[in-house]
Amino acid sequence: MSVDTIENTMIAENTENMAVAQSTERFLTFSSDGLTIGVSTDYVIEIITNHAITPLPLVPDYVKGIINLRGQIIPIIDIRLRMGKQPIDYTNTTCVIVLNIDSVHIGVVVDAVQQVLDIDRAKISPVPVENQQELINGMISSGERSVILFLDCEQLTQTF
Repeated sequence: MSVDTIENTMIAENTENMAVAQSTERFLTFSSDGLTIGVSTDYVIEIITNHAITPLPLVPDYVKGIINLRGQIIPIIDIRLRMGKQPIDYTNTTCVIVLNIDSVHIGVVVDAVQQVLDIDRAKISPVPVENQQELINGMISSGERSVILFLDCEQLTQTF
């Protein structure tokens, strides 16, 4: 094998690896009402627990209120209620994921945070029209009989 052939092979492999890296994105997964939902870590600021939520009058039931996070007032929504599911009592696994969506900060109450996954965006499928949820913009199989749904963060900010 010539030096040129080896160099060309190495360049092709590096280009392929870069293409894979560019299409891969990190997602934080969480559970809500038995569903596994992913949100791009590009939106995630932090995950908080045991923070006092101040209720607000005259807001939809899924808006749980606001929190003061280091001097910044952040609205909190319960994703379970926002998706039309039944409310549950909060437990020790319940937490708030604070998101920054186009410079709008919002907190999302979830049943439990699961893990961070690297997911190839090219493998994410659109949600079938008959099952369309306004807050879900894609899905991917994650093993035997398991699916990860992807949160449409821009749609989430339309709540306010």
